[in-house]
Amino acid sequence: MDAVGQLKQMIDESSNIVFFGGAGVSTESGIPDFRSVDGLYHQKYDYPPETILSHTFYRKKPEEFYRFYRDKLIGFEAEPNAAHRKLAEWEREGKLKAVITQNIDGLHQAAGSKKVLELHGSTLRNYCEGCGKFFDVEYVRESGGVPVCDACGGSVKPDVVLYEEGLDQQVLSEAVSFIKNADVLIVGGTSLVVYPAAGLIDYYTGHKLVLVNKTATARDDVADLVVQGAIGEIFSRL
Repeated sequence: MDAVGQLKQMIDESSNIVFFGGAGVSTESGIPDFRSVDGLYHQKYDYPPETILSHTFYRKKPEEFYRFYRDKLIGFEAEPNAAHRKLAEWEREGKLKAVITQNIDGLHQAAGSKKVLELHGSTLRNYCEGCGKFFDVEYVRESGGVPVCDACGGSVKPDVVLYEEGLDQQVLSEAVSFIKNADVLIVGGTSLVVYPAAGLIDYYTGHKLVLVNKTATARDDVADLVVQGAIGEIFSRL
């Protein structure tokens, strides 16, 4: 039996699956990841993406931050792909308990997933740093320069975790709980090099750890099953 067949058998036999995904889950929807050949790290800007998407840069050069942010992080008319849709289907069938994602694009929810833990927040939510009022992504997309609150005039910040900022501890602890209790843990579309998120798989104590990625990951040696390829294409066969 090939690797996809083995994965299908695991899924068929389980009703306690947890999925942990990274940027590779959304690349087939047209959203670039950071580290692939055509990802954000290989494009030319005045500053590297990691610098622009830092808390320090956001404070010091908010106009520059928002120019990059609008162009590269919310400038997409992306639709869920086969991977997003399959995960939502498994949840409806009672097989999948949670999606834990490093992505900020909201595509899991758009596909119909209900239990989604967003480790790095979401571009779909933005809030005023003055009064706390929330704004949708269109408000930020259509505003010029630094978006300001229409209620108090404060700066509007995306509800995403920038470099130098800590993860939401409540989301993190909930993710740990789901992973600890999972029968099958499927990790997809991530090279498992970004911490602390990548360290989450260490909480898994089962014997059905599946890694699905286009290239080898830092943790292939500890996986029970490795499936190499584009995750949308693989999930469409399950």
